[in-house]
Amino acid sequence: MLGQKPVVKFAVGQISAAVWENRVTTQAGKKVTMLKATVERRYKDRDGQWKSSNSFGRNKNPFCHLLPAEKPGPHRWSPAGG
Repeated sequence: MLGQKPVVKFAVGQISAAVWENRVTTQAGKKVTMLKATVERRYKDRDGQWKSSNSFGRNKNPFCHLLPAEKPGPHRWSPAGG
């Protein structure tokens, strides 16, 4: 995903998610597109500098459900992968 742009991005407050497309080849030799999601939160450290983290405390987890379960376009995305 290095140098690649996400297909779509979502944000709720300081929590954001991005959906990425990855082309892979199956064991049968078929090329397919797989979707992967990354979720991060932004926060300020003690010095007031903005930082990013992929770790969520119990107070931030409830906000993750506010991110859309379906992205625009031909692909269907769900957090459970189904």
